[in-house]
Amino acid sequence: MSIRENLSQIREHLPDKVTLVAVSKTKPLEDLQAAYEAGQRIFGENKIQEMTLKWEKMPKDIEWHMIGHVQRNKVKYMAAYVSLIHGVDSLKLLKEINKQAKKHERIIDCLLQVHIAEEDTKFGLSEVELRAIAASEERNTLENVRIKGLMGMATFTDDKAQIRREFEKLKNLYDTVQIDFGGLSILSIGMSGDYKIAIEEGSTMVRIGSSIFGARNYQ
Repeated sequence: MSIRENLSQIREHLPDKVTLVAVSKTKPLEDLQAAYEAGQRIFGENKIQEMTLKWEKMPKDIEWHMIGHVQRNKVKYMAAYVSLIHGVDSLKLLKEINKQAKKHERIIDCLLQVHIAEEDTKFGLSEVELRAIAASEERNTLENVRIKGLMGMATFTDDKAQIRREFEKLKNLYDTVQIDFGGLSILSIGMSGDYKIAIEEGSTMVRIGSSIFGARNYQ
């Protein structure tokens, strides 16, 4: 099927309240253009350099989401244009985003990444660390960042019950820290293999790549 057909099929299953991020990492510009022409306006990348090159060449009404792990020294390269940073996993990173956003007179929306998977390879905050950021007086001084919600990645497994448990755990945490963060609106969980479970567990944003663009070539 074509990218247009894939997008159409996915959108049929998405409730109105769920935002679709098309994960375009490693994909050529013509693939992104095909998705754009099919009406997609939000794209997710996991490398700042690649995202910046695409931002320079693609139409300017696109929202660019940084979905990968972020190194503090690279924030400056996307601060001028990034719409949402999904993987904020420390107060230090939040402070750096605030500093770079200030230089561009912008407020950058961020999601705090919580570690929910039973894998050591995934980044993210523990519940204790998340609550520490929520309680931090320093966080309230960061005027150029806006914490919009939480993000998490389930364990890479075929065990759907485990995936559901992990998403449910994050949704419960999302609900309990609402007041601490002054109201959250985004729960970014669910990718190509598990987004339907994520939606059932309360996701408001799904990150879908291979189901739109086909398998990735990492050559």
